Amino acid sequence: MAAPGPGRCAHFVLRKGRFCRMIPAPGRRFCGEHGHEEEQNDRKRIPCPLDPKHTVYEDQLQKHLKKCNSREKPKPIYFVQDINAGLKDVVEIPEKQVPLSSLSLEELQNLVIKLKKASNGLELHLKEQILSHQALQEALSDPKNGESAFKHLKQQASILGNMEKLHLLGPGRCFVEFGAGRGKLSHWVDIALENVENVQFLLVERATTRFKVDGKHKRRDSVFERLQVDIQHLCLNKVPILEKKKLPVVGIGKHLCGAATDLALRCLVESYTTSCDGEDEEPAPKRCRAAQTEVAPHKSAGNESTTEDRKPVAGIVIALCCHHKCDWTHYVGREFFKSVGLGPVEFHYFQRMSSWATCGMQETTSKASTSEDSEDQTNDTEEHEHTLSRTASGSDTLQGVLSVEERKEIGCLCKRLIDHGRIEYLQQQGYKAALQYYTESAVSLENVLLTAVPNPPLIPEPTV
Repeated sequence: MAAPGPGRCAHFVLRKGRFCRMIPAPGRRFCGEHGHEEEQNDRKRIPCPLDPKHTVYEDQLQKHLKKCNSREKPKPIYFVQDINAGLKDVVEIPEKQVPLSSLSLEELQNLVIKLKKASNGLELHLKEQILSHQALQEALSDPKNGESAFKHLKQQASILGNMEKLHLLGPGRCFVEFGAGRGKLSHWVDIALENVENVQFLLVERATTRFKVDGKHKRRDSVFERLQVDIQHLCLNKVPILEKKKLPVVGIGKHLCGAATDLALRCLVESYTTSCDGEDEEPAPKRCRAAQTEVAPHKSAGNESTTEDRKPVAGIVIALCCHHKCDWTHYVGREFFKSVGLGPVEFHYFQRMSSWATCGMQETTSKASTSEDSEDQTNDTEEHEHTLSRTASGSDTLQGVLSVEERKEIGCLCKRLIDHGRIEYLQQQGYKAALQYYTESAVSLENVLLTAVPNPPLIPEPTV
């Protein structure tokens, strides 16, 4: 075993196979986190009760609890508990879900029959709409970018190309990036709108994020703001900058994982166009909710925050991901599932089986992982398909019953069925919604883009 580096902590991190890289205080062999490994006047370190992943001196516990990063912080004004959660009555959800691996062959066959029957008549063959955008051409042609970075750039370029085709890249907009992570998608939208005025960005991410690209945006015409909140509790019309400017909103996301997509859709087309203050309000009729937000010529006295004052949702562009992480409680397509004779039990199995669409290509993925960029892909938190493939491949015992191609076909059907429920939901809310392949499967196995614009559109399409 090699010795710790000079001036570094002497604690050996077993799971990483190396010494801790923290710098101890002068005269100490161990850093503060691992100081319990040396005698310090009999002082005892204990796990933090807020987060047992780190420790603290027992005699300094109360002081630590006041400043611990895991302490409960004051809720922001735009936090409204479960505003976008969806189903509140959990009675219809079975208490115990039988694992997919426990199903008999007959039960599996019945599920596949139900799946194919429900999918009959749906548009299963999506059109390819692989586009690009000038804003990313320089980065795409830069040889310094490795293969992993190149794949992300191609996806971002196509998302921007699809946004441009829908006339969503323009002045006087607020772009809300859900599941923003480092904020790369907003970064490229900002580059594309370099000479456009009155543009703002809201980056929604529930976790603290390292290596953010927010600092690259120094121009005066665009405003970047991070909202550290779970989408489930985000009330957009309470965000101060939206209350003040009331700009039309464009919701965007790259690989918005599972239930997060449903939460984001409900956040945009329901809670944003209605009051977040009371649950007893009458819901808006199921016509175009975007059209309800036109500015009224006269306001009733004392009613300063009516829905007529709010600007509409101009569009939605979300790259879908991880259907196996969907949740019946949050799913926006429950009415569609019920209309085709399906319920929470079938949804549970279909969302698990949806992972077969990508684990069917597991052999290709594992071969590719030996290439030079495998480390970059593993460390990239924006992509999910590699983890998905590993977990799905060994999670059940049905591999011997169905071939790889059969599993892949069934998985794709499950994904399209879940996505169709989202499309119907958006259509009922007054949007023109569509699904399309926005990149090649070699670039990303999760290559479906959901788009939606108000119907009729807010911005008339140019005449030819």
